Amino acid sequence: MTIIKRALTFILTVLAITVIAGSSAFAQKAPEFSNDLMMDNKTYVYLIAEKLEYRSLNGIDPLMWEIQGFVGKDINKFWFKTHGEALTTESEAEMEFQGLYSRAIDPYFDIQGGIRYDLAYEGGANKSRGFAVIGLQGMAPYFFHVDGGMFISEDGDISASLEAEYDLLFTQRLIGQPIFETSIAIQEVPEWGVGSGFNNIGLGFRLRYEFVREFAPYIGFNWERKLGETADMARTGGHVSNLSLLGGVRMWF
Repeated sequence: MTIIKRALTFILTVLAITVIAGSSAFAQKAPEFSNDLMMDNKTYVYLIAEKLEYRSLNGIDPLMWEIQGFVGKDINKFWFKTHGEALTTESEAEMEFQGLYSRAIDPYFDIQGGIRYDLAYEGGANKSRGFAVIGLQGMAPYFFHVDGGMFISEDGDISASLEAEYDLLFTQRLIGQPIFETSIAIQEVPEWGVGSGFNNIGLGFRLRYEFVREFAPYIGFNWERKLGETADMARTGGHVSNLSLLGGVRMWF
């Protein structure tokens, strides 16, 4: 009987160990493979109002905006961009819209291609034009942002633009942002006030305070000067150079 009891005890012990080990292994089993687990397969949505601002400028005091965002994965994205200005003292505005396919070529840089549409109105008169676009965009949050593009209009006119920004972290919340902008055109387009050669240069500085990362009011200044033939066109009815104080808010989602 003693031998039988020992044998039964041994068998029950082995069975208990097997059940416990099996339950533990089942609990620790890795999940079934899915593409959703791959980080580069996740779809992201991003929208940023880089500039929403009011400028004090020669009594016309324009409202300015620069908004962009994307939908896509790490490598391939669809970008939407718009920027422009509307005068607060007159019925006049200019705006630009872009829709771009973007593909990453580096951890921080994307090559982009798509279309651009410009719309302007003054009083009761409207005008518009379309472009094909190829560009390069580099973005490293809290470091730098570079956005450059070459444009071919529906009439075959070729132009290009470049904007570069750099973040200076004075503290974790107080951030300075110097900005450089310029553009160039191969052909003159008088109806849009564009001459051939370098068209303009812009320098600015914005100082923002991030109450939270997604919301930051700012103040600053902006200086712009038209160049070459574009400056000659501006002299007939406008200003070649201007300096403005500004205030606005930067938001992202």
